[in-house]
Amino acid sequence: MVASLDRKQCARARLARDRRFDGLFFTAVKTTGIYCRPVCPAKPPKEENVTYFQTAAGAAEAGFRPCLRCRPESAPGTPVWLGTESTVSRALRLIHAGALNTGSVDDLADRLGITARYLRGLFARHLGASPLAFAQTQRFHFAKQLLNETDLPITQIALASGFGSIRRFNTVFKEAYGKPPRAYPRETEAKEATNPSGEHRLVLSYRPPYDWPAMLGFLRTRAIPNVERVGNDFYERSFRLGNCKGRLHIQHLADKHAFALTVRLDRIEALLEIVARVRRILDLDANVQAIQATQQSDPLLASLLERFPGTRLPGAWDPFEFAVRAVLGQQISVKAATTIAGRIAERIGPALSESEGGDGINRFFPTADEMAGADLSDLGLTRKRTETLAGLRTAIADGRVRLEVGHDLEHFIADLCALPGIGPWTAHYIAMRGLSEPDAFPEADLGIIKALSPPGERLSLKQLRARAEGWRPWRAYAAMLLWRSLAEPKPTHSKGA
Repeated sequence: MVASLDRKQCARARLARDRRFDGLFFTAVKTTGIYCRPVCPAKPPKEENVTYFQTAAGAAEAGFRPCLRCRPESAPGTPVWLGTESTVSRALRLIHAGALNTGSVDDLADRLGITARYLRGLFARHLGASPLAFAQTQRFHFAKQLLNETDLPITQIALASGFGSIRRFNTVFKEAYGKPPRAYPRETEAKEATNPSGEHRLVLSYRPPYDWPAMLGFLRTRAIPNVERVGNDFYERSFRLGNCKGRLHIQHLADKHAFALTVRLDRIEALLEIVARVRRILDLDANVQAIQATQQSDPLLASLLERFPGTRLPGAWDPFEFAVRAVLGQQISVKAATTIAGRIAERIGPALSESEGGDGINRFFPTADEMAGADLSDLGLTRKRTETLAGLRTAIADGRVRLEVGHDLEHFIADLCALPGIGPWTAHYIAMRGLSEPDAFPEADLGIIKALSPPGERLSLKQLRARAEGWRPWRAYAAMLLWRSLAEPKPTHSKGA
């Protein structure tokens, strides 16, 4: 058990089957040898027979096996920021992005600037599991979800979930359940070949509350023409990931506190990372309890939480795509920036095939390589914006800027601000949404200053910085609340109401 867990709070949450804590801890039952989600429908065990773990990996490494009834693999993901040591948070973000699917713990430690031994010690102290155990549990849970929710054959499931071989997958599965995956009863009959349409549907859960209308509205006003489409209750887009290309569709399942993700793709091995990116776009793994606890210490944010419960941090599919979008948005309206982004996709982005396209989605957004040397004239860009985009592409190509999750925020901001045409506002906004960095904060934003300033006054940057210190490490969520307060005026009440 990790010492940072509050045993009394965990006990109250599991006895109440409180969905707000789903995935924030796991209950291991000594008498049965299984571990469960806090929302498990089974009869609650006695408190003296229970051990609490902050992660499923910790429970698995301690010798417990996953519950077949509540299916721990269906729980919302472990938050990438657990309020622990920042290096652990960065490591978790990289593992969620697949760093240990192809690389080693030594490689991961090098990216973090520490030794592998020190990294293992941090994980043992804060999470109760090793980095490899955490990554393996993530792969295993995803494989188990595919077994339950898709008709993929076992060999394809092993490939899609990041296991290097079917033998390794069989070994891990048998260690967890005492039988191979082929003996596991499935909800859908497996086919002998991969789904010929290449389309698969998965259910992605979250911890409530979740303001889907606000998220949908935010994505709608910023959707890139030809690449993204947002309807009354859905979001969809084209995508590329390495050699994989496809299209995804997201729809809310309010009664299940989840989203239905339908993916059409041509390479099944990309599915695990695709799901991870969708979870970042929708911010499904947010540690709602920790965020709210911090925000409630500020009277203004506390009042905004009451008005706008479930506000999340919208992410982005691809950091480079979003970096381009952020540069385009400098000093022009949101509508103008999305229009120009759509023109870039139409002129430079590869076209979808006839079978892939339709319903307004007909292009993939171009990569940095595809934009190199491309003619950006007649798109509505100023010369300065064109030069800034060229400088950004060059810096990515020569390694001066790394657009990847898990990058140290301070160094990332410094690297971006060293480029001509990119200042702190743009750099923080790219980190905030492009990398889903929870503590990024575009402090010079006029909307944020307006939302925080008393009537008739203007808050100084020094005053704003001092106040925002109390919002760490969740300043990005504070920014979202403050922007939301400007978009929707305060409710008015008549006397006596």
